[in-house]
Amino acid sequence: MARYGMAIDTKKCVGCMDCVVACKTENNVPEGYNRDWITNETAGKFPALRQEIRTERCNQCDNPPCVYCCPTGASHISDTGGIVMIDKNKCIGCKACLAACPYNARFVHPEGFASKCTFCEQRVIQGEKPACVEVCPTYCMNFGDLDDPLSIVSQLISKRPNHALLPPAGTKPQIFYLT
Repeated sequence: MARYGMAIDTKKCVGCMDCVVACKTENNVPEGYNRDWITNETAGKFPALRQEIRTERCNQCDNPPCVYCCPTGASHISDTGGIVMIDKNKCIGCKACLAACPYNARFVHPEGFASKCTFCEQRVIQGEKPACVEVCPTYCMNFGDLDDPLSIVSQLISKRPNHALLPPAGTKPQIFYLT
């Protein structure tokens, strides 16, 4: 079974937001809400500043607190490559998963259920890339099976310095930022 993840090259991301628009379109995300977004982080002290532009979303954690705290089982791990999913028909909108997510990657849809990035599971099942990866004009986003040493994601992670967000949270995120 696959274990899907992303390797995002922060040296190539220009913050154009094509990924955000593609996600909204592909997944019918309501106006005013986002499943992914762009972050611009500056670190260091002048004149030695470092800037990182990155696209962020649900980190598809291997140890997802959002799944463990869900009282109805609506938040669950899919058989499709370990993607963390939400069954909107089981979700009661209690927001426990929103509180449990250290990445602020979930929102309550206006219809009353939690929503978030799903790696466009509907596309992945068809052998396609997530919409955000498909439209990226700088090709900074890479998607694939982290357990396949020959996948582009595994290759990039093994060859390039990288980091995940909030490692102390213990969630084991499956999104890696190449630096």
